[in-house]
Amino acid sequence: MNDLHFKRHRRLRSSESMRALVRETHLHKEDLIYPLFVVEGENIKREIPSMPGIFQLSLDNLTEEMKEVESLGIRSVLLFGVPKQKDEVGSQAYCEHGIVQLATKQIKRDHPSIIVIADTCLCEYTSHGHCGVIRDGKVDNDESLKLITETAISQAKAGADIIAPSNMMDGFVAAIRKGLDEAGFTNIPIMSYAVKYASAFYGPFRDAADSTPQFGNRKEYQMDPANRYEAFREADSDIEEGADFIIVKPSMSYLDIMRDVKERSTLPLVAYNVSGEYSMVKAAAQNGWIDEKQIVLEKLISMKRAGADLIITYASKDVAKWLSE
Repeated sequence: MNDLHFKRHRRLRSSESMRALVRETHLHKEDLIYPLFVVEGENIKREIPSMPGIFQLSLDNLTEEMKEVESLGIRSVLLFGVPKQKDEVGSQAYCEHGIVQLATKQIKRDHPSIIVIADTCLCEYTSHGHCGVIRDGKVDNDESLKLITETAISQAKAGADIIAPSNMMDGFVAAIRKGLDEAGFTNIPIMSYAVKYASAFYGPFRDAADSTPQFGNRKEYQMDPANRYEAFREADSDIEEGADFIIVKPSMSYLDIMRDVKERSTLPLVAYNVSGEYSMVKAAAQNGWIDEKQIVLEKLISMKRAGADLIITYASKDVAKWLSE
């Protein structure tokens, strides 16, 4: 073999210590954002059937959940609200005593170092399940912006550290930025769901948030999964309008989009490891088909490698435990 000339790449893979020494991509607890579903009522801890290990929590049970979250070293949570009453305009989304507003106040009182990110949308609060105001059977973009802005301001007043609008209305970052600034919240950043596809991976979330549309679908305002350049237009618009973070959702099937967006922007990039991605892994693990820990960590590393700075994932608690081992 002395006459062969080739590279010996295996030298850098010879032991765990050597592999750790040259590892290019790292996952940290600080990267994790844990989604929480808060509901009105008392003594509620209701497991979501399609999302094993994830619960709808009333405020009294949120207390114990937050103690565990903080003890694990998770520093950020994303709040979704499930109200008792819904109406055509989602009024509980921007109510001073809405469930997300109350949960935000409670978390900031008891765990002031935790970053509270408020999902800013109407779909969990509307009787029809769409992300805005319905006019003539369609979601009215500009009318919806008014209520979405009201929601953002009410969440900021409650103490939210970051506003995360997920509605995909045109101009939502501009409207929210203007509203927050005029209300005195110039220092509250916007984590924009800038690139949000109309994906089949959201199914379990709609069970968790009780937000399935009662008619039609969301393809008229969420993006076509077949499109790449559209993601550039969406991200560029939100950056111009004042976004401080950019979310790509879903993540697992859109790693190419994440890399594209990362190469076009210096803003922090957030991957949303969505409910369907989480549930598929859980189901396969429960059947003994895969090693859950290894699959989840590999999946999240792929998102970091694609350019994500932060990851919203329902597996946050498990991942934090694994990273401590």
